[in-house]
Amino acid sequence: MSELNKEIKYLKGVGEARARLFKKLGVVTLRELLRYFPRDYEDRTVFKKIAELSDGESVTVRAVASDSPRLSRTPRGRELALLRVYDDTGMMDVRFFNQSYVKDAISAGETYLFYGKILRAGGAAQMTNPVFERDGGGNPVKIGRVTPIYRMTAGLNMRSVSNTVALALKLCGDALPDSLPRSVREEYGLAAARFAYENIHFPKDFESLKIARRRLIFEDLFVLSVTARRRRAERGSSSGQAVISEGFGEFYSALPFEPTAAQKRAVDEAARDLASGGVMARMLQGDVGSGKTLVAAALAWTVAKNGFQTAFMAPTELLAEQHFRTFEEFLSPLGVRVGRLTGSLGVKAKRLAREALVSGETDVIVGTHALLSEGVDFRALALVITDEQHRFGVSQRAALGQKGESPHVLVMSATPIPRTLALILYGDLDVSELNELPPGRKSVMTYSAGERLRRRIYDFARRLVSEGRQVYFVCPAVEEADVPGTGGEGIEARSPGAGDSELKRAREYAKQLQSEIFPELSVGLVHGSMKAREKDAAMASFISGETDILVATTVIEVGVDVPNAALIVIENADRFGLSQLHQLRGRVGRGEHQSYCVLMRGADGEKSRERLDILRGTNDGFEIAEADLRQRGPGDFFGSRQHGIPASRFIEQGAEAGTIWDARRAADTVLARDPGLKLRENRALREAVDAIFLASDGTFN
Repeated sequence: MSELNKEIKYLKGVGEARARLFKKLGVVTLRELLRYFPRDYEDRTVFKKIAELSDGESVTVRAVASDSPRLSRTPRGRELALLRVYDDTGMMDVRFFNQSYVKDAISAGETYLFYGKILRAGGAAQMTNPVFERDGGGNPVKIGRVTPIYRMTAGLNMRSVSNTVALALKLCGDALPDSLPRSVREEYGLAAARFAYENIHFPKDFESLKIARRRLIFEDLFVLSVTARRRRAERGSSSGQAVISEGFGEFYSALPFEPTAAQKRAVDEAARDLASGGVMARMLQGDVGSGKTLVAAALAWTVAKNGFQTAFMAPTELLAEQHFRTFEEFLSPLGVRVGRLTGSLGVKAKRLAREALVSGETDVIVGTHALLSEGVDFRALALVITDEQHRFGVSQRAALGQKGESPHVLVMSATPIPRTLALILYGDLDVSELNELPPGRKSVMTYSAGERLRRRIYDFARRLVSEGRQVYFVCPAVEEADVPGTGGEGIEARSPGAGDSELKRAREYAKQLQSEIFPELSVGLVHGSMKAREKDAAMASFISGETDILVATTVIEVGVDVPNAALIVIENADRFGLSQLHQLRGRVGRGEHQSYCVLMRGADGEKSRERLDILRGTNDGFEIAEADLRQRGPGDFFGSRQHGIPASRFIEQGAEAGTIWDARRAADTVLARDPGLKLRENRALREAVDAIFLASDGTFN
C-alpha cells in the first residue's frame, strides 16, 4: 500500500479518537490530509508599535505584560481574562474569553508577541483572543510568519491540524501525488509537487504561496480537462438509437407563440445529435425564463414520432408537476401521450403509470427520483432529460440512463457558466446556450439599498400585495462563523452549524414580519431543513395565493414559477455570489406584471456597492457569470457539481481565465501525443483520471 493511502490514525499523536474528528472534515488517509488545504492565511509578519495601531487591522505587537491576567465573568457567564500591556509608545488592553489558562501562561514584566485584530474604543487600543507567545529573541514559533487557517470541527484546533499535516509531509514528502508530466511542468513553469504542498501548508512567504497555488490550481484543472476529453472520446465511439427528424414546423405551428432564434438553434443542434447514430450527450444551458422546457418538449416530440420514449426527471415534486403541465400543453394537441410518476402518487396511480411505460402507451414520462425505482421499466427509452442537473448525483443520472439501451442524454441547467470554465467543467458534453428571453418578457428592475430604506421597502411590499401581487424575502445561508480566537492555539471552540444558523434566522425573520411588520397579511416560510412534503406544501400555498409573503432561504433559488410574485427582497445580498443573486432574482418577473428585486446590503462599503451595481446594470446571466468568475473565482460553479471530482479548494478561490485556458491547452497537447495515456511520464496522470471515474461511478456528468 502506498504511504499516501494509509489512514491517519496510524500517525504518531493521532490515534482513533482524533482520527474520528478528522473524518468529520472528510480526512481519513494521508493523501486526503495533504489535500486538506487551508481556507485562508494570516499575515503575522507585520509588527507595529501600539501608538501606530489602526482600528480593524490585524497585526503583531511586541509588548510587556504590566501585570498578570485578572479573571472575572461576564453577565452571561463567560469567563473573561483581562490584561494590560505596554511598549515605549503606549498601552493596550487584551481580553481573553473562556481561556483561563492564560492566567498562568502570562507573567508580569515579561515581553510577549501578540497577534490579533485591533479595536479602538475611546482611543485605547484593544485585542480580543490574540495568538501570543513569549518573545525569546529568536525565531518565533506561531508569530512572525504566514500562518495557514484551516476549517475546524469541535475537538480540533489549528495547532493539532498543523502538526498532523507537518508529520504527514515529513513522512510522504517523496511520494506526494504529482499528476503533471514533466513536459507540462517545464513548458508552463510550474513548481515541483513537494514545493507546492509544503508551501500551501507552510508558506515561506507570500511569493512562495503564490507559486504553490498556481501549480495546484493548474494541476487540478489539467486533470479535469483530460478526464472530460477522454470521456468525450469514449462517448464518440459509442453507438446510439438514430432518431430521425423531418423538421419541427408542425411542433412550432401548434405553439401559441413564436419560439426564439436561440430555442430553434438549440433544438436543431440536439436534433443533429439524435440523428447521428452516436449517443447524444448535450447540456442545455439557459438563463432563468429562457425557455429550456420548450426545447426539451420539441425533442421529446420528435423522439415520440420515431416510436421511442422520453424520461424527464425533475428534482422536486412541485417542479415535476409544473413540467408535466407544460409538456401536456405543448404535446397533447400533437397526439403525444404524457404521463407522470412521483412519490406522492397513490399505489394504483403508480402501478398504472408503470404499466403504461412498459406497454408503450406513455410516450413521455415526467417524474422525480421515483423514476429510478425498481420496477420502473420502459418499452423503448431513447432520451433521458434531467432538469437542474446539479441537484442530482451522478449515480442517480446514470441509474436512469441504464433503464434504456444507451439512451441519448440532455441535461438542463439554469445556472449560466462562463465559457472558459464550461470548457473544463463540461468538456465531455456538447453545450447549447439559450442566450435570449422570449419576446414580451419584462426585465426585473433591480435596486440595492441600505438599512435606512428598510421602512420604505416594507411599505412598497405592502402596496404590491394590496394590488394583488406577492413578495419573497430571502435570508442568506450562513457559513460557519470564524470563532474569535481560533488562532489561539489552546482553544477547542465550536461554531454553530450553517444549517442551524440559517434556519434560526429564517424562522425569526418570518415571525418578525408576521407579528410586527405585516400582521394583516399571511406570511409563510420555506427552508432547506423542512421535509420535502412540508416544503412542497409551503410553496403550494404561495403558488395558490393563500400566502402573501414568503420568507425563504436559498431553497427557492431554482424553483417553480409563481407568475404573481412581483418583488424579491434579498437580505445581506453581499454574502451571495453574483450568479446566485441572479438566480434568486429569476424567481420574479415570470408573469405579466412589472417586477422588482431589492438587494439589501449587509455591508455598506464601496466594494459591496460596486459588486451589486453589476446586477443593477444587466439581466444577462452569462455576463454576470463572467463577472462572478473574475471577482470570486469559480467556487460557486464547482460547488454546484456533485460528481465526486476532487477539485482543490484553491480552484474554487483563485483560478484565473488564463490558467483555465493554459490547463486546457496542455490537456489537448498531452492527449494528442498519447490518447491512451500509456507513456511512462503519463502514468500518474492516468491513475488520477481513473480515480475520478471510480469516484463518480464511471460517469463524469
